[in-house]
Amino acid sequence: MKRLSMVIVALLVVGAALYVFLTRSDTSPGQAPVLAGAPADAAVLVRGEYLTKAADCIACHTVAGGKGQPFAGGVPFKLPFGTIYSSNITADPDTGIGRWTDDQFVRALHDGVRSDGQRLYPAFPYTSYTQLSRSDVLAIKAYLFSLPTVSQPNQPADLSFPFNQRWAMGFWNAAFFKSERFVADAAKPAEWNKGAYLATALGHCAECHTPRNLAFALDKGNDLAGAELQGWRAYNITSDPKAGVGAWSDAQLASYLSTGHADGRGSAGGPMGEAVEHSLQHLKAEDVAALVTYLRSVPARQGKSPIDIDTKAPWAVTASAAAPAGNTAEGHEMGLKLFAAACASCHQWNGKGQQTPYAGLLGTRGVNDPEGANVTQMILQGVNMHVGKNHVYMPAFGKAYTDTEVAALANYVMAQFGNKAGRVTPEMVAEQRTK
Repeated sequence: MKRLSMVIVALLVVGAALYVFLTRSDTSPGQAPVLAGAPADAAVLVRGEYLTKAADCIACHTVAGGKGQPFAGGVPFKLPFGTIYSSNITADPDTGIGRWTDDQFVRALHDGVRSDGQRLYPAFPYTSYTQLSRSDVLAIKAYLFSLPTVSQPNQPADLSFPFNQRWAMGFWNAAFFKSERFVADAAKPAEWNKGAYLATALGHCAECHTPRNLAFALDKGNDLAGAELQGWRAYNITSDPKAGVGAWSDAQLASYLSTGHADGRGSAGGPMGEAVEHSLQHLKAEDVAALVTYLRSVPARQGKSPIDIDTKAPWAVTASAAAPAGNTAEGHEMGLKLFAAACASCHQWNGKGQQTPYAGLLGTRGVNDPEGANVTQMILQGVNMHVGKNHVYMPAFGKAYTDTEVAALANYVMAQFGNKAGRVTPEMVAEQRTK
């Protein structure tokens, strides 16, 4: 019995030592590439504002639709095991981060630990922000502390056991996370390193575009090969010429990132639309070009359910702008009727769009995806974003149409403009409404 007790104690000691070793923090400050929009000699608040926008902090920490105060938190994130809410990151001393020290703020972004020592969930992308330099992190903090404070208590997470045990995140970190700063690749040009820092650390592209494993950790073997987020499909952005963006021109990639639209490729909506509106459109042209350079180098991966794009769908090509092709109603009578009543005036029957190029449908990935996730969400939620001087708007039809009508319209749009047999069902639409 005594020997067994000694063995158990030894195992506990070894386990504790291994836990501490695997969850140790990298305390190095790091050295970030110099971005065009955040030069080293700029005032700290100027740098902080640019970096905060590049990191897209406002999208996750502000309830959309004018229903929340900037950076006051409260945005729900629905996960398979419950819902968590973003926190108030204004400098309010009681409900925000106004009493956080520099070291506490850095530790949150580098290691996922709050000021009270409790661990954060990786829905807050410290798994990417860990690569930020200490100087950039503190510039972000300085900018946030310069903004108006908002007194708004944080909403507690609603998670089932054992996911509601924050201390257990230490074991998750030990298995799937490493605290480390960005290290420039000396074999790569400066522009590539800038793009890598923007994509992996600040822009945290992988958090949306990389699939996750059963433990909700990023599947590094399929980096940027596409994933699902809040009911939307975050597309493959690897260099694969068919499944990814390898066939896109540099101009198309830059346009999509900075404006949310690329002719013949598609228009952003949902979480990507938010990223364009709040973050990407504010990047300097040189930094967007650096991001494009990095994306060009991402290894090609097909990912799950690659999309075969038909840029010359016969039903759309044989239609005029004002009238559908003769055979488009076959099997899609309800969808055609709905499209004629509410959609054709903007999108046109040939899918080229009328008032704005953002309404173009022909050749886009959304209408070529038989699962129809993004087409369905676009119908349900619409689009409402500001890019430069443009107000990109499409009304939401979620309240106007039944699940059966949304499914019929989605399948018709995919048949008309992607030459695809859509697989959207009323049951799928009902599920998409809950995302």
